[in-house]
Amino acid sequence: MTTNLLVTGGAGFVGSNFIRLMLSVSENCRITNLDLLTYAGSLRNIWEVEQSSRYHFIRGDICNGKLISKLLRDNDIDMVVNFAAETHVDRSIKNPEQFVQTNVVGTYQLLEAFRKYYVENKNNPRAMRFLQISTDEVYGSLKPREAPFTENSSYRPRSPYAASKAAADHLVASYFSTYELPVLITHCTNNYGPYQYPEKLIPLLILNALQGEDLPLYGDGKQIRDWIYVVDHCRALMEVLAEGAPGEKYLIGGQNQRTNLEVAELVCGLIDELRPGSMFVPHRNLICHVADRPGHDRRYAVDTGKIRRELNWVPETGLEEGLKKTIVWYLSNPGWVSAILGDEKYQHWVRKNYQLREEEL
Repeated sequence: MTTNLLVTGGAGFVGSNFIRLMLSVSENCRITNLDLLTYAGSLRNIWEVEQSSRYHFIRGDICNGKLISKLLRDNDIDMVVNFAAETHVDRSIKNPEQFVQTNVVGTYQLLEAFRKYYVENKNNPRAMRFLQISTDEVYGSLKPREAPFTENSSYRPRSPYAASKAAADHLVASYFSTYELPVLITHCTNNYGPYQYPEKLIPLLILNALQGEDLPLYGDGKQIRDWIYVVDHCRALMEVLAEGAPGEKYLIGGQNQRTNLEVAELVCGLIDELRPGSMFVPHRNLICHVADRPGHDRRYAVDTGKIRRELNWVPETGLEEGLKKTIVWYLSNPGWVSAILGDEKYQHWVRKNYQLREEEL
């Protein structure tokens, strides 16, 4: 039996990796990808699957409830996977309104449309699911020796981005308790890998290092994050869709806690190996520290015991292996990289966000 998925935000980083993986491992799925194609979403991220007869792209906004309802019915959708979101903390600090609109209002519109559609199809024997992709940032900041977050941890968001995702999570959970809608929520740690927009730490480090530019780290660079290779995250999402219990949350992490400074040094060492003749070796000399951002959480970490026990999922990619794969991908895709780096909006954001001089770009 064919499973029909509506994937929102599927032209973004994690969403595009999820679509590629789903189409490659499952011959019995069809995917409708709804994406507004804002700055971080691009059809360049999904070009490999554009010719597939099992894939269909629609440009549109998740805040458009009528469009969502039409797509659900026209494509006989079984499952909704909501990646669509504004995700960058720095941008949320400067412009929180867009985060509330997309992450909260957009999630509401998706839920409402799916609720009505679910009622219409309640007697259908097929499995129906609504999967909300969330973040570990909703739980706030951990102290250095504090135990990792669990599914039962209290929400303590500390940025407009985290607060908007927390609000969306509460909406999703309420639709399970109120309407018995078959929803699931996942909270993942920091992702990295191919097709990640270079406002995020790892692609910013890679691309700046390759060009001999400064590698800016906020504050002392000792903020701790758990890093997961994006394909491992997508594998976990497939398991949650297939076997997860409606109404449940699952924490997903790579079990790779490192400081931002350690990650920067590891990236630099790998680029030194891959580009030994570069005039910038050792690339660690490019690391610099810039003013810390407001409310910068010190540490995130999650306990993945539940998804390991119940769904038999474990991450397969170590940090060094995943970083090497990622660097090789950026080196092998100069067209994608040049299109991003040539975007004046991106260059303006880097100058403004990290307070770098014009000549440093």
